[in-house]
Amino acid sequence: MTGNISQIVRAQRLAEQMHDHQTDKAGIPYVEHCRRVAAKLSDETAQIVAWLHDLLEDTKMKEDWLREQFSARVVDAVVAMTRKSGEDTTIYYRRVRSNPLALEVKLADIHDNLDPLRMGMLDEATRAKLVLKYGKALQVLFEDPGDV
Repeated sequence: MTGNISQIVRAQRLAEQMHDHQTDKAGIPYVEHCRRVAAKLSDETAQIVAWLHDLLEDTKMKEDWLREQFSARVVDAVVAMTRKSGEDTTIYYRRVRSNPLALEVKLADIHDNLDPLRMGMLDEATRAKLVLKYGKALQVLFEDPGDV
């Protein structure tokens, strides 16, 4: 357990460093999103993934370096949550769904992105776009794999 605590702190510091100077759509420091997602999760491994979940997609972080620093389980979840350039959204969300840890963190991520307080800071067009985007995400994340 103490090993996971130190890994959470390492992940938090890495996220703070790599997301430095990035802001979200509301102009809030981006790392606050990672902090809120991690706070929604009780499992320590999920909290580590929450801190790291956007590093490969939104920074210059490389998967190989992450693999040297964190467990395969953590990095596999981060990779599952990383949307590849031009990737079809359905394929992306099905990959997330196939990794239980990634799915747990992605649901907390979507919950944070749709938070009414956060949504209230955005213009109407952006809110509408996000509601559609995450509605589609939830539909795919919860679809019956037998229906695919």
